[in-house]
Amino acid sequence: MIKLLSPILIAFFISPIWPLGTNPMPGDPFVIVNKSKNELAFINENKVQTVVSVGTGKTQELTPEGLFTITVKAKEPYFRKENIPGGDPKNPLGSRWIGFDAKDTDGRTYGIHGTNQPASIGKYVSQGCIRTQNEVVSSLYPLIPIGTKVLVVSSKKSFEALAQEQGAIK
Repeated sequence: MIKLLSPILIAFFISPIWPLGTNPMPGDPFVIVNKSKNELAFINENKVQTVVSVGTGKTQELTPEGLFTITVKAKEPYFRKENIPGGDPKNPLGSRWIGFDAKDTDGRTYGIHGTNQPASIGKYVSQGCIRTQNEVVSSLYPLIPIGTKVLVVSSKKSFEALAQEQGAIK
């Protein structure tokens, strides 16, 4: 029996149709960051739920564009570059880290995070991450599961149009 099931299971998991369906599925959580406006939209249940101001890269190239996947989440993230523990007022990552796999990274290089510099929100100031208010990232954190797709663009299109193009809204 095991000899019979093994090839079937292997074929199923390496099949080009796995996982089944589109990603994201309409109604799934989805995040869009529009660098041209320095805004982030959280899409869920087939509509834009909220739009908030964010800070992005000092230059256009620093915050990568494309469709990425949330791979890591952390409360009170540790800032490795300067050895600053989570919760420390000097920690530039703020209260939450929602990391995604841009440029073939593991979610620990690029992310959506809080900040200890709230005046930087809405500006082009980061080394590539997407900054927002600690209160905002703390409220989004439980709503964005690992596996959620993140679209980072520079566009004049509405968030609704961008979400429809990606299949996040019917």
